[in-house]
Amino acid sequence: LHDEIARGVQTIQYQVVTLMTTNGQAPFITVFMYLNEAQNAQEKHDLALCIEEMLKQRYQGVKNEAGVWITPAFPKLIYVLEDDNIHEDDEYFYLTKLAAKCTAKRMVPDYISEKKMKEYKLSKGETEGNGDVFTCMGCRSFLTPDRSGNGWNNIANAKNWEPNKPKYYGRFNQGVVTINLPDVALSADRDVDKFWKLFDERLELCHKALRCRHDRLCGTLSDAAPILWQYGALARLDKGEKIDKLLYGGYSTISLGYAGLYECVKALTGHSHTDPEGETIGLQIMQHMNDKCAEWKAAENIDYSLYGTPLESTTYKFAKCLQKRFGVIPGITDHGYITNSYHVNVREKIDAFSKLAFESKFQRLSPGGAISYVEVPNMQDNLEAVVKVMQFIYDNIMYAELNTKSDYCQVCGYDGEIRIVEDDGKLVWECPNCGNRDQSKMNVARRTCGYIGTQFWNQGRTQEIRDRVLHL
Repeated sequence: LHDEIARGVQTIQYQVVTLMTTNGQAPFITVFMYLNEAQNAQEKHDLALCIEEMLKQRYQGVKNEAGVWITPAFPKLIYVLEDDNIHEDDEYFYLTKLAAKCTAKRMVPDYISEKKMKEYKLSKGETEGNGDVFTCMGCRSFLTPDRSGNGWNNIANAKNWEPNKPKYYGRFNQGVVTINLPDVALSADRDVDKFWKLFDERLELCHKALRCRHDRLCGTLSDAAPILWQYGALARLDKGEKIDKLLYGGYSTISLGYAGLYECVKALTGHSHTDPEGETIGLQIMQHMNDKCAEWKAAENIDYSLYGTPLESTTYKFAKCLQKRFGVIPGITDHGYITNSYHVNVREKIDAFSKLAFESKFQRLSPGGAISYVEVPNMQDNLEAVVKVMQFIYDNIMYAELNTKSDYCQVCGYDGEIRIVEDDGKLVWECPNCGNRDQSKMNVARRTCGYIGTQFWNQGRTQEIRDRVLHL
């Protein structure tokens, strides 16, 4: 049995790593490891075996061109911290220790707190603490809770539908439009009243753009993508049937994205949002965006939801636009990136536990998607500390991850952190052992913004990675 499971997991991992999409990227697949999803004791036992093997093989890594075990970018792994795996004497604590070991070496899995998610994600008729636990889509996009409470009477004709049970698998997101929060604040020139007026104007612009996305999908026939709409990936509609009924009523979501809350608050108040003077308005800004989503949802029966945009390369694009429009302003536009979503600025010194506790208040106000992280040094010889962070996540924040480093130089065999150095104004990656700067001869893995990147980054994102301070 163990051999069969090992071969099955290896097949999944290698198929994902070696399968390429048309633009040369590995498919973005998330593996959700949730013991309490099992329907009975035997199924839970079997699921534990599969989770154990998935973690063991990810810890081992995959071989690069030189036959060296390295950190793969995909599949992304999410491990749910729950009531029977989080304490030392829990039955499945051995899996949590294995997850900690894997995180310390390979940066995954990431962690969802069953406790906090059951507080936040309440489908129709559910009470706080008894809500739903489900995976995000990709690295952070979360569906809204099932407001029908019964899977919308199976409008998608799913074969696994259960009456009176909330539905998540098979639902989808219509897309995202992101507001550049620092731009709104700088345009207001520290006039708070003007800021709120401009904010509403920009939010309405985003609303119009989101409606363009939604209206473009309306009228689409299931024939346009049979695997999605006819064969069960998202639905089992008839040939020639329109997908419109899946675009309304909350079955699917559509995301109002946001970026740069730190810079926005700094521009308005002169303070970081971690300061009491900045935190209040930061939370007000988050609540205002949620209120707008609720307003649009009530008027149009479309589930708008607030989403902390991953901002992969767009962090550089937004930063360049800000510099062009407003010049170089210390602490706000003087870098090649803006801060992701509600995050504490990467340059700000704060300990891991304080960061997670602080960001949890903002994460709860980002229901359409968000993830927090702590930047840590090499933790492979301090797994107890990794477990302590995981236990803190369980009690304090719904979704978080630990960022470690996992690199390899193909020239000299150095297995440590490849550093970023500046050469004539340009940031380059360099092996600290042999000085190799050839990116084709090194393997570098870094958390970009919720998932792991291995294909290197633009100058803005590279600067952001270089500037990250350790939180532990």
